Amino acid sequence: MKQSSFLKINPADSVIVCLRPFKKGESIVVDGQTIAIQQDTPAGHKVLIKDAPMGTDIIKYGYPIGHTTQDMTPGQWINENNLKTNLSGSLTYEYSPVNEKLSTENENLTFKGYQRKNGEVGIRNEIWVVPTVGCVNGIAEKLVELLKAETQCEGIDAIHAWHHNYGCSQLSGDHENTRKVLRDIVLHPNAGAVLILSLGCENNQPDQFMELLGDYDQERIKVLITQKVEGDELEEGMKILRNLYAIAKQDKREDVPISHLRVGLKCGGSDGFSGITANPLVGEFSDWLVAQGGTSILTEVPEMFGAETILMNRCENVQLFEQTVEMINDFKEYFLSHGEPVGENPSPGNKAGGISTLEDKALGCTQKCGRAPVSGVLKYGDRLQVNGLNLLSAPGNDLVAATALASAGCQIVLFTTGRGTPFGTFVPTMKISTNSNLYHNKPNWIDFNAGELLEGVDMKDVLRKFIKLIVKVASGELVRNEVNGYREISIFKNGVTL
Repeated sequence: MKQSSFLKINPADSVIVCLRPFKKGESIVVDGQTIAIQQDTPAGHKVLIKDAPMGTDIIKYGYPIGHTTQDMTPGQWINENNLKTNLSGSLTYEYSPVNEKLSTENENLTFKGYQRKNGEVGIRNEIWVVPTVGCVNGIAEKLVELLKAETQCEGIDAIHAWHHNYGCSQLSGDHENTRKVLRDIVLHPNAGAVLILSLGCENNQPDQFMELLGDYDQERIKVLITQKVEGDELEEGMKILRNLYAIAKQDKREDVPISHLRVGLKCGGSDGFSGITANPLVGEFSDWLVAQGGTSILTEVPEMFGAETILMNRCENVQLFEQTVEMINDFKEYFLSHGEPVGENPSPGNKAGGISTLEDKALGCTQKCGRAPVSGVLKYGDRLQVNGLNLLSAPGNDLVAATALASAGCQIVLFTTGRGTPFGTFVPTMKISTNSNLYHNKPNWIDFNAGELLEGVDMKDVLRKFIKLIVKVASGELVRNEVNGYREISIFKNGVTL
């Protein structure tokens, strides 16, 4: 990206993005026109370059991001105080397929992963304790503590309990969401062995849950029903875990094709640079991975609103288009059923970073999935069925969405951020900063700096460095959330708690 003080992203845009702070009275030249800056404007924010009477659509990325709420002239700072979303309720869509052919060549790269019995590949070899209900969280944590003390994790990558608050007192959709996500965790290839820990009287009954697993590896997945243990459940749990540990520690990494890699695409704490640096970088990587035969998944459905037609028209066929329409409209109806406006987004941090409306956010957010055709559409809790770019139904909340991506089968989540965040889900959660200040200020959070793209470094060079890092992580190098021990899950809840 060529160094400059501002960026006009698309020739049709009516705003430029400030790459540094501008002072009132400064002059810039855009398309041969000299424009005087009318207010002090922070970096990452937008300045108007065309007259915009009240009600005029503001164009960014080549698409409307909302309309002006007052008469505005070139040089004015466009922000949430003078720009309003165009979004409303459910819409009717028409399929106009636009499938771009990707020119990326197959490079036949490999990474060192763990081959599982069912053909899937893990990038970690960990032992997990998965409670079927929140009532046994404490026992799960204690078992993990005891096993760590006894083994020092020698020969495996980590030992962890995935505690949560659910598994009982839930109805219909919420109950199934919990069961599916817990099933997905148990079956995830990053686990070399799993102990399912049950109380015994919960709604998520252990025998029914085990049936939900299907044809699972019975040598590496065991269940303990604590109410049925006569005596010390910790002692009984440790007997099982010792056996699982002995099996898992024998696993070794081996070279596997990069086509086995499945990555989740996520952003959080976005700023005005997200759609310029980190998200396009991840989009380039997604296209590269799909061209290698691998898989990427985009979620955060509410943050597709305003850019959804771009995704719909990239669907490979009418059936996928219709599934995408259903996914979008179902989420809009979810908002409306709770009496909430569809466009109630972005967050205060997003606005401070230069994002003014949901369309503004969505058009930057969706760049994480590049230009590849959409090959699959997943409901919440579904596991991957096809390679290529997939769309997944889940909310934008960082913890819920990242958990959903991992549950679908992603071995790693690529997480772009302009504000910074330390969290991680139950798979490695790699943080990519949109700007260099964040990268340098929070080295304990951030794994990769896409801010170099604002400093004259070419996208191709940054992409090659990014690919190398992801291959290293897939082969065992830890990301910051793993080093820090910041790992958790969060399950989507919508309905009644009994």
